[in-house]
Amino acid sequence: MAVIKPFKALRPTQNLAHLVASVPYDVLNTEEARGFIENNEYSLLRVTRSEAEFPDKTNPYSDEIYARAAENLSKLVNNGSLIQDTEERFYLYKLEMNGRAQTGIAATFSVDDYDNDIIMKHEKTRKEKEDDRTKHIVTTGAQTGPVFLTYKGSAGVDAVVAEVCGNTKPLYMFTAPDGIKHTVWTVPADKNAEIIKGIKNCDKLYIADGHHRAASASRARTAKREANPSHNGTEEYNYFIAVLFPASQLAIMPYNRVVADLNGKTKEDFLAEVKEKFMVEEVSQKEPHELRTFSMYLDGRWYVLKARDSILASLSLSKSVGEHLDVSILQSFLLNPILGIDDPRTNKRIDFVGGIRGTGELEKLVDSKKFAVAFSMYPLTVDDLMNISDAGEIMPPKSTWFEPKLRDGLLVHLI
Repeated sequence: MAVIKPFKALRPTQNLAHLVASVPYDVLNTEEARGFIENNEYSLLRVTRSEAEFPDKTNPYSDEIYARAAENLSKLVNNGSLIQDTEERFYLYKLEMNGRAQTGIAATFSVDDYDNDIIMKHEKTRKEKEDDRTKHIVTTGAQTGPVFLTYKGSAGVDAVVAEVCGNTKPLYMFTAPDGIKHTVWTVPADKNAEIIKGIKNCDKLYIADGHHRAASASRARTAKREANPSHNGTEEYNYFIAVLFPASQLAIMPYNRVVADLNGKTKEDFLAEVKEKFMVEEVSQKEPHELRTFSMYLDGRWYVLKARDSILASLSLSKSVGEHLDVSILQSFLLNPILGIDDPRTNKRIDFVGGIRGTGELEKLVDSKKFAVAFSMYPLTVDDLMNISDAGEIMPPKSTWFEPKLRDGLLVHLI
């Protein structure tokens, strides 16, 4: 049974919400963060990417960076830009992009549920990223951005969401510069029990995005517990902030691939090897239209690749859920054996391009000669994500791109 708990959010005043709210810390680099904060003293990026306030060559993982993050958070609280609710509440967070909407419950969730696989994972985390966010949480005393969770849904919870959205004035409503509309409501306290009951009946929740945030919350809990001789399990550090969306509302975009070179092969030799495993046809389409099909951009031309029967026969013998994914097929039958990309997590010759940037970005990267070849992928589904998690398997790196993304800063959890 999953645990969900209301909390006292630290949040911006209504007139500053659109200025405080910031893109997730891990979707931009330091230079991009500088651009966002340059003329915005309220941006939470001053907390989540505080190294942007320092000179270029400053170590982003030095103690002074985390101390500045804590200082900047305190400044926003002390000057009244951020206020904390006096009662524990649930919140609703609605995202709208290109005519599609998704509404989730913003709440805190049990670190024990994360540790004990009631909250399921599908992605490996990197220690250096965990180290960074763990130190950030412990130093600031806050979880500044939510994990993105999904579940199979609850009719009771859906009814509460519909009632609150339809009958309650929003706490915040604004459209960000990227065109995504963000709306947040406070859930009336008399609805809390219905939400808790609905989620309690769920045997599993799933991380859609934010594995490093969740892992870091777990590690921060360990650090706080070890430092607290009076620990009793009820402390706020035993919970982490997340927004929980029904799976039926979500859409996954592809995570495309670009490779720096052809592994010492000529274009002709490369294509000849690809044709041994895939049917190859030069086409005008830039995105695959079905499973086990890939679009490839090479030397100014687009090709469609379709897995040959030999690949399909090989897959029929595999009981692994993950090996049947398109990202795994491309890796196992082309990227590794032909292009020499042995481990996409560590190999420096491959890079990944979120589907939100479109195929034009793939063409740009290859035409610039920075990369030799690009692959446009067919998107995975939320069912794929759940099936991988249920099987206890790990997705290949950079398999899913969720859009729109939650903003940091609208709801902060103090631990």
